[in-house]
Amino acid sequence: MPSSPSRGLSPPDISIVVPVFNEEGAAGDLAREIAHAFVGRRFEIVFVDDASRDGTRAVLSALISEIPELRVLYHQRNAGQSRAVRTGVLGARGLIIVTLDGDGQNDPADAPRLVDRLIAGAADLGMVGGRRTKRRDSAAKRLGSRVGNGIRRRLLKDQADDTGCGLKAFHRESFLRLPYFDHMHRFLPALMLREGLQIVFEDVNHRPRTTGASKYNNLGRAWVSISDLLGVMWLRARARVTETIGEL
Repeated sequence: MPSSPSRGLSPPDISIVVPVFNEEGAAGDLAREIAHAFVGRRFEIVFVDDASRDGTRAVLSALISEIPELRVLYHQRNAGQSRAVRTGVLGARGLIIVTLDGDGQNDPADAPRLVDRLIAGAADLGMVGGRRTKRRDSAAKRLGSRVGNGIRRRLLKDQADDTGCGLKAFHRESFLRLPYFDHMHRFLPALMLREGLQIVFEDVNHRPRTTGASKYNNLGRAWVSISDLLGVMWLRARARVTETIGEL
């Protein structure tokens, strides 16, 4: 893991982690939007380039002088969205993490509101998740998500209507308590609940994709979701959570 950068004399309060793969058309504008949304706060922006094959890394590198809060981590080999998120969280310096998808469909303007609700919440509030009110995706993709969310919510009882929304705010420490596996980012609500943490949701904006191409399709997502769902059900069944922890 790269060492913390020397930019900034004190660590930020908030780290915005953005996994990207082949998003050279969206990454630059997204970074600027995030910086604008968090003006007045102590923050850093951590883009994680998951071995893009286009000019994503070059676009982000060129922005470092323009946006002093920007950091760019990268993978030598493609490892998937969950690994990219975890790389960003491990490398983050803030105690509060915000995640956004790298395609620009999440609206950064919503992110500070999620952070404020997390800060104002009880000690056991682990995550504030975004809930897209008006999906700007194809009808087939919306239908696939609706079916998948319904099955997952029924089996895992995770309270979530929209785990596919990449916009989330959570405590870094809470995330690091969770078991890591590929595609875990789709099951964060269930994994937080497994640790005895609470979750809440906020309605957020969703924007149409204006550049690049989606990295998922219904068939491919359904295929991996079956084994993932069975695995998370097993993890829930094997969890034993104590109510309180004391110290003498």
